[in-house]
Amino acid sequence: MSAKIIDGKAFAATVREKVAGHVSRLREVHNIVPGLAVVLVGDDPASEVYVRNKGKQTLEVGMNSYEHKLPEDTPEADLLALVARLNADPAVHGILVQLPLPGHIDEEQVLNAIEPAKDVDGFHILNVGLLATGQKAMVPCTPLGCLMMLRAHHGNLSGLNAVVVGRSNIVGKPMAQLLLRDSCTVTIAHSRTKDLAAVCRGADILVAAVGRAQMIPGDWVKPGATVIDVGINRIPAPEKGEGKSRLVGDVDFDSAVQVAGAITPVPGGVGPMTIACLLANTITACCRANDLPEPSGLTA
Repeated sequence: MSAKIIDGKAFAATVREKVAGHVSRLREVHNIVPGLAVVLVGDDPASEVYVRNKGKQTLEVGMNSYEHKLPEDTPEADLLALVARLNADPAVHGILVQLPLPGHIDEEQVLNAIEPAKDVDGFHILNVGLLATGQKAMVPCTPLGCLMMLRAHHGNLSGLNAVVVGRSNIVGKPMAQLLLRDSCTVTIAHSRTKDLAAVCRGADILVAAVGRAQMIPGDWVKPGATVIDVGINRIPAPEKGEGKSRLVGDVDFDSAVQVAGAITPVPGGVGPMTIACLLANTITACCRANDLPEPSGLTA
């Protein structure tokens, strides 16, 4: 048995195509152009690449992109002042402050300074609470992308046993909330879970989001289960020469692919969906700000 590979790149391309269609209609029918503002503090190379890709894809779907790059030593007060200006700017519908921030800046204070309706990352405490209580919220991009792929593969998720390995505020907890909203029976597992292998083997849907390379082997996977691997870990690649590395997930793909019914690869699985869902969230925020119907198929 070999699992179906869930192609995140192809799925993300479909999401971006839908977003572009909504952007075009907003422009032509309502004379509105959604705008996404991204703020980067410092010069972390990985963050710079990520922000550049966000800006590129934002423009490709027809949105306005506003990039703000600040020096590493930017005072927290200056960053908060920028966020306040973006909150007040009607041309900006989504605001994202790239993490991590330099150590002298309080991340929670900055994230909670973003207007909740423009919080396209879904990290504001108000959006966290709304999601937890089943109300309309801005949903974190990575869990939203996972949910979209699961719905596309399964159709109806009702009644399925879902295990989320990882309890982070960014992925694990919101992923569990989304699965609950789709009527799954949900278990959140973590490093203190007793007999983690047995818990994983009971999952019809297994979401791995712990940040530990290849932690979950194939014999922890229930035959026929759907495996969503959120992890992105860099490990040495001896076959490529000294100093070289490769990306792997939290699941041992080579063994799990022989057991699962469907699985996301790393890279090329969940990763591409994160930016696609950021664009989807920006469209949602724009529609809500203008009292227009939310785009179908792009929300939770």
